[in-house]
Amino acid sequence: MGNNKATIFDIQRYSVHDGPGIRTLVFFKGCPLRCRWCQNPESIDKECEIAFSASKCIGCGECAKVCPKSAIDYENPKRIDRSLCDRCGKCAEVCYAEALTVIGKTYDVSTLLDIVERDRPFYEQSRGGVTVSGGEPTLQFDFLLRFLQAAKEAGLNTVIETCGAFAWEKFRGLLPYLDLIYFDLKVIDESEHKRLTGSSNSRILANARRLVESSQKVVFRAPLVPGMTDTEKNVSDIINLLGEMGRKEVHLLPYHRMGESKLGRINSPLEPLGLEALSEEEINRIKSRFERAGIRVSVGGG
Repeated sequence: MGNNKATIFDIQRYSVHDGPGIRTLVFFKGCPLRCRWCQNPESIDKECEIAFSASKCIGCGECAKVCPKSAIDYENPKRIDRSLCDRCGKCAEVCYAEALTVIGKTYDVSTLLDIVERDRPFYEQSRGGVTVSGGEPTLQFDFLLRFLQAAKEAGLNTVIETCGAFAWEKFRGLLPYLDLIYFDLKVIDESEHKRLTGSSNSRILANARRLVESSQKVVFRAPLVPGMTDTEKNVSDIINLLGEMGRKEVHLLPYHRMGESKLGRINSPLEPLGLEALSEEEINRIKSRFERAGIRVSVGGG
């Protein structure tokens, strides 16, 4: 993808959970982490991809007729031979039942900004704006920078949601165009972070400290995944890190199983976990631990 365009997999309007006021969320494709509990597995791959929903398929055969790579296999319950598919999207174009869909669409800055600005009256009434999310939006950095610059020139409030695995020297160039940063603290122990996300967290933790030192408005968020991020040790580690950085606020994001329903539709590297969401009692117990440490807690989003 050239620097003039970005691959976006969803644009969600009228959100009230990912920043102040009413917001439009722009979800960028691509992520450097492979979190085992990922809620948006369709965001991991940076390129557009084809998804198949077996429950919608009516068996008309039109997809197989137009596929230039003969990648449609009716003997395959997942329908697509991913080793042959070049993601051209021709199958989805003729799929009347929408069993085959393309995840991801390319936008230039002006087109994307035009879509976001459609809800300007709602932003003005609620002090809302645009939130860039993903995936990890900084993977498409050059486009992201231009988009945020354009959004600020248009007078919009801007928020980013990031996993923190970015190059600091580049990210600092975004700071003049960001009003708020949501920064995820998933797992503090490095070996556990590698096991659960496939990546070291040394850069993430260094970037967290740099942002605090830069006096940028940053709010830390912690996903609560049963048996993974909600452990006694990890909760204590997050509390201690926030204390070290002098931060008195955290947003807790309880795990839900929506991501698992998407895994079978795409060529995902992840496996279903079969986890149950935490109970309200369990969430409140963790919330109380943060509060006893003098940290304000919000649950369930921005």
